[in-house]
Amino acid sequence: MTAQHLLTTESLVSGYGSRTIVDGVDLELPAGRITAIVGANACGKSTLLKTISRLITPTSGAVVLDGRKISEIHTKELARTLGLLPQQPIAPEGIAVADLVGRGRHPHQKLFRSWTADDDRAVAEALEATGITDLADRSVDELSGGQRQRVWIAMALAQETDILLLDEPTTFLDVAHQIEVLDLLTDLNRRRGTTVVMVLHDLNLAIRYADTLLAVKNGRVHAVGVPEEIVSPILIEEVFGMANQITTDPVSGKPMVTPIGRHHVR
Repeated sequence: MTAQHLLTTESLVSGYGSRTIVDGVDLELPAGRITAIVGANACGKSTLLKTISRLITPTSGAVVLDGRKISEIHTKELARTLGLLPQQPIAPEGIAVADLVGRGRHPHQKLFRSWTADDDRAVAEALEATGITDLADRSVDELSGGQRQRVWIAMALAQETDILLLDEPTTFLDVAHQIEVLDLLTDLNRRRGTTVVMVLHDLNLAIRYADTLLAVKNGRVHAVGVPEEIVSPILIEEVFGMANQITTDPVSGKPMVTPIGRHHVR
């Protein structure tokens, strides 16, 4: 079982240049649980995740890991605890799948320490978990968008961090592979106790897989809590500006959102 770490934000403000995107966010991300961040386009979901991961420097406020501001933690030390899969990662030209996945082991390398059997194991397990072992020797350049996404997820898994942040991990994947990836992250959470925080576009998949749902609107936390307790027609309309009905997901027993379009009102 993995270690439990406390990851919080304190009055977090961040954005790009003079433009504020995340505005005064106070959060405590549940350790050892799956949190899904949802919201309308351009509401600040990805910016929040990037700031939590230290890709973006806060304008004010702080991200705190186990009582320490992450801005004060050495990059390699932070990377052994906190892993990130960004929205549009870029692979070096011509790199093989196994080599890219192996880069996830970099935070565990020490000065003058060579590649170890433990590194081999981590990479092999990540390749197998994402169903891409047969692609190990292929160039990433040759792969489809869905295959590349699974390679990036494998690299994040090989890093073996206690906290994993993912920005739209199901991008480019068909429905079957979306479910496979979310099942994989759930397995990781249940088997190792990994804290998973992910931005998802598919609201119903977010509700189904999340222990905690974090709804963002205009750069602020509009609602946070157990999906069964916070999801309502009013919340969905406030966050997404969308008329809707809430029923019960026949698979998970959790709330399921059905949008109501103008042409489908009885």
